[in-house]
Amino acid sequence: MDAFYASVEQRDNEHLRGKPVAVGGSRQRGVVAAASYEARQFGVRSAMASSIAIRKCPDLIFVKPRFDVYKAVSAQIRGIFAQYTPLIEPLSLDEAYLDVTNNLVNNPSATRIAQAIKEQIRQETGLTASAGVSYNKFLAKLASDYRKPDGLFVIRPTEGAAFVEGLAVGQFHGVGRVTAAKMNQLGIFTGADLRQKSEAFLTQHFGKVGHHYYSIANAVDHRPVTPDRVRKSVGSETTFEQDLTDAPDLQNSLEPLLDSVWSYCQRTNVLGRTVTLKVKYADFQQITRSRTTPSLITDRTLLKQVSNELLTSLLPVQKGVRLLGIALSSLQDWSTARNGQLSLDL
Repeated sequence: MDAFYASVEQRDNEHLRGKPVAVGGSRQRGVVAAASYEARQFGVRSAMASSIAIRKCPDLIFVKPRFDVYKAVSAQIRGIFAQYTPLIEPLSLDEAYLDVTNNLVNNPSATRIAQAIKEQIRQETGLTASAGVSYNKFLAKLASDYRKPDGLFVIRPTEGAAFVEGLAVGQFHGVGRVTAAKMNQLGIFTGADLRQKSEAFLTQHFGKVGHHYYSIANAVDHRPVTPDRVRKSVGSETTFEQDLTDAPDLQNSLEPLLDSVWSYCQRTNVLGRTVTLKVKYADFQQITRSRTTPSLITDRTLLKQVSNELLTSLLPVQKGVRLLGIALSSLQDWSTARNGQLSLDL
């Protein structure tokens, strides 16, 4: 979907149409969750501090997020996808992979299916979507971003390798800013540069993911579209109005984060084993600390204990803390976990 949260707000409020809109908090410590294309022209982007966004675009209009509405629209769009294929792998509320090899409308053209889906989304939701069509997930993702907004771009099997070699590595899905910088230090700036490196070289410098980089440099991606993908982690974080330095304040600020994470676990019937603490300091330096427990965390008390131990390991802080976050990963269905344990009953 194109600027999904912001586009929903502009759809539902005519006074916002054609204006630079940011979904998120406008306070000094706020963060932009989504920006309309009018705002993006000024350099406003998601995850940007609200204070920076306002400096870039003084006329920026902030709107509080309505996640219940976004989820409802997302479900509506997911229903449209399901009319064409059961093979849907959601990535987020506004993005998904679809495998239309064997589709429900007996249409032999993936491009025509993408066109039909885009038009149906427009008619039923009043929103625009961009589609990428290709023979694997990596290329389809690249193509979906290529002609936003309201775009449709196709990368055919004969075009994949040439398309990849002309891209900067920072444009590759899954290659973040830090990894791109490391690649640049190794003389890797484009897909063509990446293709020149051996698999052994890439695994030496990037570990297991080096094999993936080697494959995508050659436009190869064998990952299937996996419906009902299990969520790998759940987390919650908050940006403080003022930097925190005192241990009691930091420990107290963990409570609502723990409530959010544990509430999700109870609603979805999942448990996890790995707790990760995220800390962003006043100078924007960010660190994480993780601990994996021998068995699944089955109550909030244990989650709090591990989280507090991770935080205590960083105390006392030498500089103010701007943001704090808690995540639980290695998730597993509660009933499956329970059934997988041996009974102690006689």
